[in-house]
Amino acid sequence: MSTTPAGADPVPETPDEPVLETTSPDDTAAARHRRRLATWAWALAAAVLVVDQLTKWWALSALTVGERIDLLGDLLGLTLVFNDGAALSIGGGGYTWALTIVVVAVVVVIVRAMRRIGSRGWALSLGLLLGGALGNLADRFFREPGFARGEVVDMIAYANFFVGNVADIAIVVAAGMIIVLSFRGIGLDGSRQGEDVR
Repeated sequence: MSTTPAGADPVPETPDEPVLETTSPDDTAAARHRRRLATWAWALAAAVLVVDQLTKWWALSALTVGERIDLLGDLLGLTLVFNDGAALSIGGGGYTWALTIVVVAVVVVIVRAMRRIGSRGWALSLGLLLGGALGNLADRFFREPGFARGEVVDMIAYANFFVGNVADIAIVVAAGMIIVLSFRGIGLDGSRQGEDVR
């Protein structure tokens, strides 16, 4: 208990001042690094989306359904196909709307994950994956026969196996990169397996 000398004004007791938490320079640099990588991934996704849509516009104006232009004999060619299913035309018909929902969910997961990117490899793979997903999702939303049921425009024929597009290439490359990053033990935040990351 404090005592006040006679004749002196009492000094009001003040609560202890809160201790402000300071951000270390390392944390600030890491946050800037994550923002740069996320920005780069978004830019890559936008580039993939633009190239994908431009090539689809070209295919619609230059190619004819059912006709094939050989580029490397039977190995690689160009032909116009409208795909209402997933890769390899799986799950088409009445399930197109379900595929649209799945792709929307995938996009949401990718966008949320991009806030934690700490690795250039993951920035590249997620940028490609997001751009590819958005490229095909744009077809689902805005092409015939209707919203969320649109057919994806494909034009790159790989032998007689399947026909794809630029978005599909981005998705496949991204999937391969993610597998490699996972086998190498590189986490989304840039840490390696076994490291103690704060």
